[in-house]
Amino acid sequence: MSVPYLNVVLKCPKLSGKKSVLELAFCRYIFCANKVNKHISFKGNLQSSLVEYARSTKKLVRNMMDDQQSSLDYLSNQVNELMNRVLLLNAEVLRKHLDPLPYKTVQSHGLDCTDIKDTIGSVSKTPSGLYIIHPEGSNYAFEVLCDMDFQGGGWTVLQKRTDGIITFQRTWSEYLDGFGDLSGEFWIGLRKIFYIVNQKATTFSLYVDLESENDKHAYASYDAFWIEDEACSFKIHLGRYSGNAGDAFRGYRKEDNQNSMPFSTFDVDNDGCRPICIIKEQPVKSCSNFSDNTGWWFNQCGLANLNGIHRYTGRFLATGIHWDTWTVNNKPVKIKSVSMKIRRNYDPYFH
Repeated sequence: MSVPYLNVVLKCPKLSGKKSVLELAFCRYIFCANKVNKHISFKGNLQSSLVEYARSTKKLVRNMMDDQQSSLDYLSNQVNELMNRVLLLNAEVLRKHLDPLPYKTVQSHGLDCTDIKDTIGSVSKTPSGLYIIHPEGSNYAFEVLCDMDFQGGGWTVLQKRTDGIITFQRTWSEYLDGFGDLSGEFWIGLRKIFYIVNQKATTFSLYVDLESENDKHAYASYDAFWIEDEACSFKIHLGRYSGNAGDAFRGYRKEDNQNSMPFSTFDVDNDGCRPICIIKEQPVKSCSNFSDNTGWWFNQCGLANLNGIHRYTGRFLATGIHWDTWTVNNKPVKIKSVSMKIRRNYDPYFH
């Protein structure tokens, strides 16, 4: 608070003739009074300026401290993320060093993993591993991972997530042709999936195997699975559901239903958000962008994305790997690993 003062300037009266002692004393008093008044005025202005300066300095220091704390928090998060990546890379290097070739490719040109098992499985036990297949309709052969152990074998693995080493933040072209390592994490590719499931006189079932961060397991099974061709953006079609993870593909509402939806990536958007979707009270123009540029059969984002970010730690769980119908205490389970695999149906009509 500034000190109030009286801003008054006194003047010595003009007197003619010889000044008396009283008059001189009066003028001297006026001179001193003016001097004191100026001093008080200066002191008041100075105190006011000092108070304002102190306020500004305090605000500046507070802002600087807030900025420093934000920077420290950001750097801490970056360091933690880098440490996690280093640990994952070390684990991958160790795994490859101890087992440089966990699967050796078997030179077998079956139509798919079920066909291979049915063809050579009667002669000897068919091991799980990498096989070369050449589906009907495809103009080239390619490698796949065959699971010959689970529920009698014959499963062609379409997708696998385990450790986050392989990024699934990919373009349409990459999701088209596939990416990753068949002995680790991978996406087989939309074209290859199309060739496998659209062979003549056969149908396929889909099995989704989920594992939570606390090592619990759940599954979703569909008795029919196929996708349309590239001209239709590989629309997905699913049969009847069974399992204990819930039918996240269809969800709870019409808006959640991803069945019959085309595939979407951040550079080819088919997700049904026209012009936007509201996700967690947030406007979203692209579900792929919202899911950190991962690709999936989105419908206004929906309740499933098995290609999401591995062990996502951000604000929205829906941007990581998620299957939101698998819940504990009404909350979606955090997923650590997942695989998608298909097998021929043994339909008497086709055999």
